[in-house]
Amino acid sequence: MVANVDMDAQPARSRGSEKPADDGTATRGPFYWLSRLAPARLTSRIILINFVGLVILVAGILYFNQSRESLIDARVESLMTQGRIMAAAVSSSATIDTGRIVIDPDKLLEQQLGEDAKVDLDALRNLEFLIRPEQAGPVLRRLVRTTDTRARIYDREGLLVVDSRYFYGRGDILRVDLPPIDQPGESFLTKWWYALNDWFFANDYPLQKEYGLENGKEFAEVTASLNGASVSVVRVNQTNEIIVSVAVPIQRFRAVLGSLVLSTKGGEIDEVLRNERRIVFFTFLIAGLVAVLLSVALASHIAEPIRRLSASAEGVRRGINNRVEIPDFSARRDEVGHLSGSLRDMTDSLYNRIDAIEAFAADVSHELKNPLTSLRSAVETFDYARTPEQRDRLVQIVTDDVKRLDRLITDISDASRLDAELVRAKADPVDLELLLETFVSISNETGSDDRAQVTLTIEPPPAGVPHEYAYLVRGHDSRLGQVARNLIENAVSFSPPGSTVSVKLRRDQGFVEYLVEDSGPGIPEENMEKIFERFYTDRPEGSFGKNSGLGLSISKQIVEAYRGRIWAQNRYKAGPDAGDRQILGATFSVRIPALHTRRRSS
Repeated sequence: MVANVDMDAQPARSRGSEKPADDGTATRGPFYWLSRLAPARLTSRIILINFVGLVILVAGILYFNQSRESLIDARVESLMTQGRIMAAAVSSSATIDTGRIVIDPDKLLEQQLGEDAKVDLDALRNLEFLIRPEQAGPVLRRLVRTTDTRARIYDREGLLVVDSRYFYGRGDILRVDLPPIDQPGESFLTKWWYALNDWFFANDYPLQKEYGLENGKEFAEVTASLNGASVSVVRVNQTNEIIVSVAVPIQRFRAVLGSLVLSTKGGEIDEVLRNERRIVFFTFLIAGLVAVLLSVALASHIAEPIRRLSASAEGVRRGINNRVEIPDFSARRDEVGHLSGSLRDMTDSLYNRIDAIEAFAADVSHELKNPLTSLRSAVETFDYARTPEQRDRLVQIVTDDVKRLDRLITDISDASRLDAELVRAKADPVDLELLLETFVSISNETGSDDRAQVTLTIEPPPAGVPHEYAYLVRGHDSRLGQVARNLIENAVSFSPPGSTVSVKLRRDQGFVEYLVEDSGPGIPEENMEKIFERFYTDRPEGSFGKNSGLGLSISKQIVEAYRGRIWAQNRYKAGPDAGDRQILGATFSVRIPALHTRRRSS
């Protein structure tokens, strides 16, 4: 019974092989929007980072700058000093109200007779001195003439007596703070700069109320100075400009005659602050320009090589028939140079692997065609065989070719998956002494009596190296055993019956090395490296088809995967003439880094 399945009821993602697009909302954090603001190009990011850091630095300088408070404190101290000097000068010019002085005739007679006059200090303290505008005005004019300070004098009743803005002279009133008639207007940039300063650096001081003729006691500083205290206040005018004022008592014989109020000109401190901020602003512009130029130079030194490397890597990915060359920046000796070297090595390894795969495919095709051609010829010739001997010969050829095909396919399959297996499998400690003992014993027990016998010689390890750790290497026992089996079987196959194949194991400094020596005809000097190529074989007559030519190639691939080395050389009989020396056989040497394992202390 087959159940009916409603396709419309299936989830949408089960139809077809396409997956719904992932918009990244599942992995978006609370600050995901910040990543959207980041520029895509590395050059822009470097410029932005350097510029933002400079902006933060300048903002911190302006925010934490104490110039305004320092200027105000310095101005208060200066005005206090000026005020005390001016108050002393004004008090010395104060006159006595003669309408209230009582003249004693006896005292006057005593002075006329030449008697010493005694001053009654208590009587003098009771005298009332007045601050008269016609006397205090000229004194005050001389004191404030070279300054921009505005001075006002209030009497004890809080009435304005003298104002430095209006000086009396021959019955006229002189204004000294009027701007020139032909003063040019402010430019747009100046207005913009002032507006920007007012917006960013707004003052929170109270508004300055205008000093009037009779409202002196409405001001706290005037009231305090009339009580004998010297005080200072900071306010702003209608245009938000800072005004610093100090009130100093005018005293004579400890009697307070009035109050002297000194005030700065509106905008005096603000202009100093604007000039300071202007310097910081232009310094920021110059530093920002330098930062941009340096960022562009740095980006060109980093981003441009990375862009070229990326383009070359993309060319490698897209390339089919052409070989793309990765730019070489290894001379820089920095991270970019290391990246360039790594990409070049990776690309060379990739191309070499591709070339090896292509060569392997071509060799496989060639090697498979040889037995197939022989098999096809034997099958086609079978119908033309007239005698049983001819037919038996053809059957033997077909059998050998089938065996050869089976061996070739097995070895090719083993060689094709060798790389992936070596990469994926975990390497473990392998004892080469135990491994060689096993395969030497198997070779002697499974071979025929007339074949060459295999002997194993193990040299003692150097002093200081424990024997149980002397011959340990890191690898896979199955693959290292495959190397040992290939070399032993290869040596036995080339050695004459009744001879000996010698296997020697030794520890050489940081390496474990074993040698397989046969008694065969040796290897031609021109074929010392060729014998490790795939499908190459140089067998004696009568052994055709019994070997695939992949054994030594696979052995070399395994040994090099464990950072080892395998090579072959001939053994010669000692003699006087090197050219006529007799070859005693071939020697295959395998050298693998030792596993540096120390014995644990008990």
